[in-house]
Amino acid sequence: MESDLGPLLPLWERERCAGRPVALAILTRTLGSTYQRPGALLLVSSRGEYAGLISGGCLEGDLAEHARAVIESGRARAIDYDLRDPNDLVWGLGAGCEGAMHVLLVRVGPAEQWEPLSCLAQAYATHSPAAIGLIAESDDPQLPLGTVFGAGRAPEGLSDAARAALSAAPRAERPGWHTEPGRYALFLLPLALPPRLLLLGAGPDAVPLTRIACELHWKVTVADHRGAFATAERFPSAHRIIQTRPEALDATLRLSEFEAAVVMSHQLQADREYLRALARSPVPYVGLLGPPARRDRLLAELAEDGERLAQRLHAPVGLNLGGRSPQAIAVSVVAEILAHRHRCLGQVELRRPAAS
Repeated sequence: MESDLGPLLPLWERERCAGRPVALAILTRTLGSTYQRPGALLLVSSRGEYAGLISGGCLEGDLAEHARAVIESGRARAIDYDLRDPNDLVWGLGAGCEGAMHVLLVRVGPAEQWEPLSCLAQAYATHSPAAIGLIAESDDPQLPLGTVFGAGRAPEGLSDAARAALSAAPRAERPGWHTEPGRYALFLLPLALPPRLLLLGAGPDAVPLTRIACELHWKVTVADHRGAFATAERFPSAHRIIQTRPEALDATLRLSEFEAAVVMSHQLQADREYLRALARSPVPYVGLLGPPARRDRLLAELAEDGERLAQRLHAPVGLNLGGRSPQAIAVSVVAEILAHRHRCLGQVELRRPAAS
């Protein structure tokens, strides 16, 4: 899912506290090769500052100019960019994206009761499914361009079919459309919730892994039985830091909340008990740090729990990127979890240059 709200929140919270309206840009349609996919978000302040990306940076300046007009007037605006001619120079930069994009700009400020961002931000903070619907195309004067539904607003004027589509949108994996021919097209934008990652072990190599995951706005929980390791000073960006005995893990945390867990305490007995708890949980991705021989020993000691875990276990954890430093291993682990989350193989095809 492309609609990541996390990068937008610092700018939005600053402008909201100052009482200054902002413009929210939503990428609704794409054709051909584009930097982002439908659902990508960009937030623009009245001063032209922006957070998020819709292109690789070549269109954001132009969008900021349109955003100022939207902020001043309060009227939504649809912008089309067609970059499909490879010979065209876009804004003198020669982007060469060879794609087309349709972007909807809406104002978010006191007059709009800070919607839809207020309710989306609340859902993001509580990790609750949510979605909004936006009138992205309209021939109906009662439903002007940019009208927002959901996020606390009753869907007046929508057909029963559109209401049903909006109701189902929070559970959708990607943005979608509902069209009433001759009246309007409703763009359905589900909120992309960040994955929850559990790190079991707070040693030195957990520090870069936490930092990189948090750079992606993941919610990271770090757990360890060693109080000297599990501290806020060592993991300032972590969502939670828990001190718990490995055998009490499932009583301390609700493991069903996590999309991924990585076992990395470097202690055989602790790792075994962590794996035992995860084997009895529904966590879909379980990573284990260490060589294959250590993995095999732990699975043998776990017996039936090892068999239950085998199909979800990634051990040694991480894509084989060739690095050995803690930072390189952290990158490989995050990359593998990303690939698993997006159902990708996570493999890079290396091609030799053709012989001259």
